[in-house]
Amino acid sequence: MMTPTAKAKNNLLRSRNRLIGTALVGCSVFALAACSSDSKSDGSKPSSKPTNAEKVQPSKSSNPQAAEKKAVLSAYQHMQSERLKAYGKASEEGTELQKYATLDALGQFRLAMLDMKKAGTVVKGTLGHLGTTATIQTGAKPPSASVSDCVDLSQWKTWDTKADKEIPMPSAQPQRYRATAKLEKWKDGWIVTSYLPHGNQEC
Repeated sequence: MMTPTAKAKNNLLRSRNRLIGTALVGCSVFALAACSSDSKSDGSKPSSKPTNAEKVQPSKSSNPQAAEKKAVLSAYQHMQSERLKAYGKASEEGTELQKYATLDALGQFRLAMLDMKKAGTVVKGTLGHLGTTATIQTGAKPPSASVSDCVDLSQWKTWDTKADKEIPMPSAQPQRYRATAKLEKWKDGWIVTSYLPHGNQEC
């Protein structure tokens, strides 16, 4: 049987051995980390991948009206595209003209198509748009905007469906003339409320 003094010495020895073992394990982990760090700095190239903190965040536009002007011009261009489709068959069926024009603007387009049906004509070709600009009316309720456009008729053709031939454009008609439009921002986005061609104003 061990004496109390011998037992105490034995416990102390075990405690010391455990502490030494723990210290050795800790040193081993530290040594591995140090080796890993040294291997990166000892002639090896650092990773080229940026960290999350280094990633560049996209910058926001400094002009709050820039996005609105872009949306206005997009709505105007869509209206013109759908109008050209409708004039190509003298009917708005199968087009999205109502999506981009209010009843007031549609009334004007529908009258033009009614005249085309009576005359037996349609439109072929394309309608050019040069230097189209948008202006936002700040503070207006609902938000409103105006568009100034230079319309190019060089590829626009009025076609006689009965005779199946092109109708020459009046000699007094300028190939390029100014047109203006008014738009409002509704729940579903910008929409054309009025469209006015200035056929005698060359641009």
